[in-house]
Amino acid sequence: MPKLSAVVTTLNNAKTLEACLGSLGFADEIVLLDSFSSDQTLEIARSHGCRVHQHEFLGYGAQKQSAVEKATHDWILLLDADEAVSAELADEIGRHLQHEPDCAGFALPRLEQLFWRMCSPHTALNHHLRLFDRRRGGLSNMPVHAAPKVDGRVRKLNAVFYHYGEPDIHSKVAKINAYSSGLLGDKLARGKRFSALSVLFYPPFFFFKLYVLKRNFLNGWGGFFTSVIGAFYVFLKYAKLHEHQQFEKYGDALMPDNAPPHPRLDGLPDTPI
Repeated sequence: MPKLSAVVTTLNNAKTLEACLGSLGFADEIVLLDSFSSDQTLEIARSHGCRVHQHEFLGYGAQKQSAVEKATHDWILLLDADEAVSAELADEIGRHLQHEPDCAGFALPRLEQLFWRMCSPHTALNHHLRLFDRRRGGLSNMPVHAAPKVDGRVRKLNAVFYHYGEPDIHSKVAKINAYSSGLLGDKLARGKRFSALSVLFYPPFFFFKLYVLKRNFLNGWGGFFTSVIGAFYVFLKYAKLHEHQQFEKYGDALMPDNAPPHPRLDGLPDTPI
C-alpha cells in the first residue's frame, strides 16, 4: 500500500489554512513550504503536525516543485493553501491507494467558491491533476497556473475538493490583473502575437463557455459575475500583449514632443493620468 504525502505551499494564508490542513489528516505526512509568512500561518501549520520548511518564493512552478521534492513518499497530493479535501474525496483517495495504482495520477473535480456562495455541484466542474506519482512527473514551469504533468495515464475521481480562493469580486479582479501580467512573458517567449480576431471574438465565446456550457447560470448572479470576469481575463491577456507590442514599437513616450501636458485633477497628486 503506497503512502501519501500531502504538500502545501504558503504565504500569509492563515485565513484559509486551518480548513486546508484540517482536511488532510488522512495523509501519512503533510509537508508545508512557506515563503516567510508574517501572519499565523506557521503556528497553524505546526498545530497540525506539518513538516515545515521555509525559503524565498521561487515562482509558482519552482516553489511547488521544491515542496514536492521535500516529501518523504512518492505519491503526492498537492493542494494550495486556499483548498480543502472533502471527506468523500479523502475516502476515495484511500480506496485507490490501498494498492499501487495502475496510473500515473488522478484528476480531482474542484468545487469553487463564487464570492458569497459555493457553486452548484451541477455546474460542469473542472478536474485538476493533484494526486500523482512524482517518479513519473513534476510541476510545469508556467509563471502562473503551474500544474503537475505526468508521463502516463491519468484517471478521474468523483468526489470533490473545495477552492476558497475568491471571497469577493475585488480579490478576483486583482488576481486576474496580476495573472494576465504574469503570463505576458510566457506568451512572448512562445512567439505569440496580438490578434484582432482573438481579442474581438474569444472573450465573448469564453463567456458563453463559462455561463452556458459550464452551466454557471445555475449559480445565480455569482455565476454571471464569474463568467463576465473570466471573459475579461481573456480580454486582458490579449490587450496586454497588444500594449507590450505598442511600447516595444514606439517606446513609452507616445505623446508628440509638442503635445500639451497631461491634464490634472484638482486635489489629486500630480501623477500622469
